[in-house]
Amino acid sequence: MITETLEEKMEEVFDNNIVGYEALPSPRGLMEDIPLNAKDREFIARSRKEIENILDKKDKRKIIIVGPCSIHDPETCIEYAKRIKNLSEEVSDELLIVMRTYFEKPRTVIGWTGLIYDPNLDESYKIADGLRIARKFLKNITELRLPCGTEFVGSVVPQYIADMISWSAIGARTTESQVHRQLASGLSMPVGFKNSTSGDISVAVDAAKAARYSHKFIGIDIYGNACAVETRGNKYSHVVLRGGNGVPNCKPELVSQTLQLLDHAEIPRNVVIDCSHGNSDKKYEKQEEVAYSVTQQIVDGNEDIVGIMLESYNHEGKQPFPKTLQERRDLKKGLSITDGCISIETTERVIRKCYDMLKNSRKEKI
Repeated sequence: MITETLEEKMEEVFDNNIVGYEALPSPRGLMEDIPLNAKDREFIARSRKEIENILDKKDKRKIIIVGPCSIHDPETCIEYAKRIKNLSEEVSDELLIVMRTYFEKPRTVIGWTGLIYDPNLDESYKIADGLRIARKFLKNITELRLPCGTEFVGSVVPQYIADMISWSAIGARTTESQVHRQLASGLSMPVGFKNSTSGDISVAVDAAKAARYSHKFIGIDIYGNACAVETRGNKYSHVVLRGGNGVPNCKPELVSQTLQLLDHAEIPRNVVIDCSHGNSDKKYEKQEEVAYSVTQQIVDGNEDIVGIMLESYNHEGKQPFPKTLQERRDLKKGLSITDGCISIETTERVIRKCYDMLKNSRKEKI
């Protein structure tokens, strides 16, 4: 008697649009291959606590999250990070610098989805390699003693790299997602929710409030097993204003509106302002102007602005995403392949000026 296998029984109704499956290493396996040592763990825990203290207003410094729009060339980006590290020591009494280490790129329609998913930039989608490269890069940045910040897009990615992250973001395209709000409620570091691409601030406020509650959802553990995950809630969720739909929301009146929404939601008045995207009209060179404007708001007394974000790399601007092998070989080092960035020289000027503005303001109040 011939009996059908389960796969044969299901073939007409199951996995109709799936081409194949590729096994990935477990998060634990990758952690063992690229481990944090005791000093690394101590540094990350301390960095998270410093950010929490800023959000609690116990630390009067401000956060600056700075770095490339996306990581596509880890080796070159480490050289950039070394300069940012030197700068961070110079301004550390007023500013806590966090390095942008973005490995996932949500797309409005289609496009490169980031280093984790396509590390070779050629649609070969070597995800196992991407996870390993990302974790190794984070290890290298941690060894510089520079805190790392990233945006989480994939719901299982945090299990592979979150132990190395000091600040995280949920992006404009995913802030309204229930899955990402649940995910954020279990993250071990402060998380900022960006307003929607349309500019809707209330979506980010709702998300920040939702993430503060306990949730239960389907995820994986560090062994890669599917689990029902129960979270405690993340009391350091907050809002990131990034503009939208052609309208910036970094001006005092919209910042004030955001604070009123936070009051109504009964969550702490903490706002980070992204100087790029809609706040700079998608013109990378305008980030400098936005940064000074926001810092002036802080100087004028708005202590609820807890930080700013800058897209920055070795060289200003961006280059086209490579479509051929020759174009990949011809990529200019230190130049973004996604959003345009300000140069490292401009970055140093901007951060030093923001530092001076805050430092002089504090002196005048004494």
